[in-house]
Amino acid sequence: GLSCPPLGIWDLTTTSTIIFLFCFPLKEEFRELREQPSDPQAEQELINSIEQVYFSTDSFDIVKYELEKLPPVLNLQELEEYRDKLKQQQAAVSKKVADLILEKQPAYVKELERVTSLQTGLQLAAVICTNGRRHLNIAKEGFTQASLGLLANQRKRQLLIGLLKSLRTIKTLQRTDVRLSEMLEEEDYPGAIQLCLECQKAASTFKHYSCISELNSKLQDTLEQIEEQLDVALSKICKNFDINHYTKVQQAYRLLGKTQTAMDQLHMHFTQAIHNTVFQVVLGYVELCAGNTDTKFQKLQYKDLCTHVTPDSYIPCLADLCKALWEVMLSYYRTMEWHEKHDNEDTTSASEGSNMMGAEETNFDRGYIKKKLEHGLTRIWQDVQLKVKTYLLGTDLSIFKYDDFIFVLDIISRLMQVGEEFCGSKSEVLQESIRKQSVNYFKNYHRTRLDELRMFLENETWELCPVKSNFSIVQLHEFKFMEQSRSPSVSPSKQSSTTSSKTVTLFEQYCSGGNPFEIQADHKDEETEDVLASNGYESDEQEKSAYQEYDSDSDVPEELKRDFVDEQTGDAPVKSVSRETLKSRKKSDYSLNKVNAPILTNTTLNVIRLVGKYMQMMNILKPIAFDVIHFMSQLFDYYLYAIYTFFGRNDSLESTGLGLSSSRLRTTLNRIQESLIDLDVSTDPTATLTAAEERKEKVPSPHLSHLVVLTSGDTLYGLAERVVATESLVFLAEQFEFLQPHLDAVMPAVKKPFLQQFYSQTVSTASELRKPIYWIVAGKAIDYEQMLLLMANVKWDVKEIMSQHNIYVDTLLKEFEQFNMRLNEVSKRVRIPLPVSNILWEHCIRLANRTIVEGYANVKKCSNEGRALMQLDFQQFLMKLEKLTDIRPIPDKEFVETYIKAYYLTENDMERWIKEHREYSTKQLTNLVNVCLGSHINKKARQKLLSAIDDIDRPKR
Repeated sequence: GLSCPPLGIWDLTTTSTIIFLFCFPLKEEFRELREQPSDPQAEQELINSIEQVYFSTDSFDIVKYELEKLPPVLNLQELEEYRDKLKQQQAAVSKKVADLILEKQPAYVKELERVTSLQTGLQLAAVICTNGRRHLNIAKEGFTQASLGLLANQRKRQLLIGLLKSLRTIKTLQRTDVRLSEMLEEEDYPGAIQLCLECQKAASTFKHYSCISELNSKLQDTLEQIEEQLDVALSKICKNFDINHYTKVQQAYRLLGKTQTAMDQLHMHFTQAIHNTVFQVVLGYVELCAGNTDTKFQKLQYKDLCTHVTPDSYIPCLADLCKALWEVMLSYYRTMEWHEKHDNEDTTSASEGSNMMGAEETNFDRGYIKKKLEHGLTRIWQDVQLKVKTYLLGTDLSIFKYDDFIFVLDIISRLMQVGEEFCGSKSEVLQESIRKQSVNYFKNYHRTRLDELRMFLENETWELCPVKSNFSIVQLHEFKFMEQSRSPSVSPSKQSSTTSSKTVTLFEQYCSGGNPFEIQADHKDEETEDVLASNGYESDEQEKSAYQEYDSDSDVPEELKRDFVDEQTGDAPVKSVSRETLKSRKKSDYSLNKVNAPILTNTTLNVIRLVGKYMQMMNILKPIAFDVIHFMSQLFDYYLYAIYTFFGRNDSLESTGLGLSSSRLRTTLNRIQESLIDLDVSTDPTATLTAAEERKEKVPSPHLSHLVVLTSGDTLYGLAERVVATESLVFLAEQFEFLQPHLDAVMPAVKKPFLQQFYSQTVSTASELRKPIYWIVAGKAIDYEQMLLLMANVKWDVKEIMSQHNIYVDTLLKEFEQFNMRLNEVSKRVRIPLPVSNILWEHCIRLANRTIVEGYANVKKCSNEGRALMQLDFQQFLMKLEKLTDIRPIPDKEFVETYIKAYYLTENDMERWIKEHREYSTKQLTNLVNVCLGSHINKKARQKLLSAIDDIDRPKR
């Protein structure tokens, strides 16, 4: 059974004892309960049968409750049964409680040990408190009055030391205003602000003193004064940037915590600086030209003030205006450089620091400043453009001479380059303004130049302009810009972007000093040109050497050897060139005389100079490149049309079908006549406004000077003038070919087809004018009619083969010899280039051969022996002709031989031959059938062949 708990337990509380006694039965009862068999289910049913009232609070009176339940009449047996039931219920509850206690007994023991330990700790604490109170009592009894007095004096000493320090600080604060004034005079703004802020902090510490309150107010006023002076110092940056000065200003604003405000103020100062700068520059020139300092000019608006600038001072004022604006933009550029450099330094220092909040704030300010500066680029450039545009519109630029106008464009071009490098802008405002004025100016200028060109052409006598053999258009003053564009020492506005892989910007070049708008004194240097020769030769020695005799093949100059090379293929001629031939050609003079000197006239030189001026304008102002190139093409068109009109138009010769120009040349001439030539010179008052405007764009057709004679046979019908005129046109075309890469580089992409068309359809046709112009000379230089008359007197129906050729061959060869002699005479005046002499000989031979065929076609009767005589005559002509000319093969040789050999064809071969050889006329083919073949074909066959000829001729009608 359960043993009684230790005696110490009964000392806990009375309540615990009562609960224990109530819960556990006596030993006898407990023993009985243990002896009874255990049935958990039965016990649980007994517990469940207990009334709920027994589980109520402790104030419940069980005895009273049971007594009240007794019936009025008591029955002993029922009472005993009821008692036994209650005992059983009590026993079940007691057993249940005992089981629960036994189950929780280890926890109970453990808790009991903890309580015992706590009781021991409390007893030890009581001992410590007792000892402490005893020691405090001893200290209290040993403390004396002297010790307390010593401590009081020490405390008073410390207070007096603090007071002395405060008084010294107050004295320093009273003298701060003097030091602040000195620092402001020294422009040490960061130090002044730092000192002022420290003084304010110290004043807030000693604000309990009455003298400090007044000082604090004074320091606040001083700080506001420093901010005002700081704003003035910031405005000085706009015109003359100084790194040290700006660094101090930025440090000062950073101490004030107003870096963003400083950036806003800076942009406002730049805007104001642009306005004040341009106004003061223009006002200075207006007052200088006016000769007085009348205040009425100072009260004018900038737009109205620009209208008072005189033409004489316009260019210097514009240059100074751009200089001043350059200084403002350069200051802004250097300001951005300063911030980029210091932003990198701040980023490095922030990455090394540990203050995250400060770093975030610094990054925010840096981002704001960067965006503000980038936005300010475009804003400042727009202000600059508007100010310059207003200045340009204040004066009509059409009053300026060409050189002055070009100089204005050059300044504006440099300014636009500055803007493009400054903010990447294409300067739309300036471009549109200057483009309109330039186009209008250039239209009027071009119209005047076209009229002058017509006057030059109508008074040109087509004499050779003597230039040196090494003449090049880049030697002319008007083309100096092409050499300067390749030189690194000139203005970057004229440098080619392809000259170097790394281009130095204007800001980089002039950052340390200088100005890109300095007026160059060498913009007029025509006197430096050295292109003319006194007599067509560079020296007397050269003139003598041009006529010297060459005794050996090795003495033949390379220039002469090149004259004997086929220009079409680049190969040597079929027939070798002998020393005698070289000598004869040298003596004939039209291939050696002044071999290297270009052939051009004064008019040609003037046109080339005009082209150079046009290219200057185009190079300076690329947006009008298309208009300029269009006007340049009109110069060439008009020159080409004039040469054709003067020397190449001959309807009588062109009707023969032999001297016709190419279809491309005819198309070009028709286009020029329709678009440029004013054929109706009369003034029609009823003409529409549109027609009048179109006529303004055209030029009357030029007329050849009466001093030029083209009808004299002694001068080969003006051959010298024709050579000078035609070859000057070819030379002009070569110069346009030389300039094509430069024109193509500046031409807008959308307009390049016009340039390609101009070169392919106009410039390339210049050399084709040689053919119709020299055809006229060839047609008149030899008397072909006389040869036809002599051939008509020849008897071709001979019965035997002749061994002697006819007299007309000798007459024709004598005509060629006289032609050669006259060529020699002409070559003494003007060098006749090899292509020209070849064309002349080719034309003459071609006309002679066709005249021979025409003479053979006029034959009424012809025998086989007569046809052999024809072949003999032609072979004799060829043999003697080859000694006079080096042209190989002989032109139209096959034309004659094929016609002669056609006599021997059969009927079927003849029909096929007629269809294949349409180069012969109907008359020639008909005569071949009727006369030459009539002896050995019948009438039906002859009629068939004549029908075939008629079918070929029908489409031509």
